[in-house]
Amino acid sequence: MANIKSAKKRILVNDKKNAINRARKSEIKTYIKKFEASVEENNIEEAKELLVLLQKKLSRASAKSTMHSNAASRKISRLTKRLNTMA
Repeated sequence: MANIKSAKKRILVNDKKNAINRARKSEIKTYIKKFEASVEENNIEEAKELLVLLQKKLSRASAKSTMHSNAASRKISRLTKRLNTMA
């Protein structure tokens, strides 16, 4: 356990950021599952709405350094490709 005041503060800050990042990643995974389900059901309109929302969430995650920007771009690209092949 840290003894220095600044080290104790870093631990608290890291815990908060970790919780935020975990929540953000979990939310993205949930929306991806919803997107995949709507694609499986051939519900194109719902899939398009979810894709727009996912692009926003993934871009936000990469901007906040929750995930690497290339990883976010790759996910967006694959989801868009999945929707386009369906339509």
